[in-house]
Amino acid sequence: MERTQSGDAVSSQIQIAQSPLLCGLPDDVALFCLARVPRKYHAVLKCVSKRWREFVCSEEWHSYRRKHNLDETWIYALCRDKFEQLCCYVLDPNASRRCWKRVQDLPSCCLKRKGMGFEVLGKTVYLVGGCGWVEDATNEIYCYDASMNTWNEAAPLSTARCFFASEVLDNKIYAIGGLGSNSSDPHSWDTYDPHTNSWKSQSDPNVVPEIEDSIILDGKIYIRCGSSSVSSHVYAVVYEPSSGTWQHADADMASGWRGLAVVVDGTLYVLDQSSGTRLMMWLKDMKEWVAVGRLSPQLMRPPCRLVAIEKSIYVIGKGLSTVVLNVGDAGNVGGVMVSSSVTKLTSDDDVISCKCLAI
Repeated sequence: MERTQSGDAVSSQIQIAQSPLLCGLPDDVALFCLARVPRKYHAVLKCVSKRWREFVCSEEWHSYRRKHNLDETWIYALCRDKFEQLCCYVLDPNASRRCWKRVQDLPSCCLKRKGMGFEVLGKTVYLVGGCGWVEDATNEIYCYDASMNTWNEAAPLSTARCFFASEVLDNKIYAIGGLGSNSSDPHSWDTYDPHTNSWKSQSDPNVVPEIEDSIILDGKIYIRCGSSSVSSHVYAVVYEPSSGTWQHADADMASGWRGLAVVVDGTLYVLDQSSGTRLMMWLKDMKEWVAVGRLSPQLMRPPCRLVAIEKSIYVIGKGLSTVVLNVGDAGNVGGVMVSSSVTKLTSDDDVISCKCLAI
């Protein structure tokens, strides 16, 4: 009797796997149709059947949408609430009523950690490292599959670290500088390769532990290091992937990098709050900074974080108050840039980091 039941279960699974996604259509035609369903309805598609759920969560689905420019970018924000616990929110920028929604079930063991890296690779969000009041820097990593809406533990860092910079370059995650254990090299960085599911550690004397901001520009990683021990001037270093080395960046570029930075279509923008609030743009050919426009202080609740989708810059502040600026059509009224906003939360959560993820 047990064998019969086991055989029936296997037969049922085979039938599910062999059944067409859409009755009467080959699966490649079904993919052509289903892949055009907007991302906000993907949760509904996964409720149709087990086969549909597995298909919508598959790499085939993700790759097809990316290849045919059907993928949609949502913004994920890592925050800290009034109880000093981590929380995560997601925003669909294309929704008719744009509002932030909470991502549930963050791993309980890291809710109190500080100095964690927050990065996106493919359709996965990574929570990297971090430390606590009574916990040294850790090498633990947790990943969130945005398709399946699930959290899992991932391959650990080579080096335990916290308060570091993280970026994605050439489909690899970089964890740079920061603080670690007493035995770790403060001038090191780790690189994660998803193909081998492992981290590799390297070091360079030009990497400093105290990193204030980082960007990807022209296929290179730039990190802003703040003031050095011998100078009060802001300086930056740049990682050249072809040689695997770090060098000092252009001094003129670094001198104007006095705030949060974001790159739009290969152009570097900085939110300068040293005198009011201005959006600055780096003209690399002319090697000079120019002001794009001022932002209304009433719309912003610092501290803020920046992300960009196409031509739009999202300035995300305390309580997830969000201002959207289109730099491709930057209108001004009385010298103040025209912007739109997103429905904000009633909370006063502090925004730690924001990243974009496309499916």
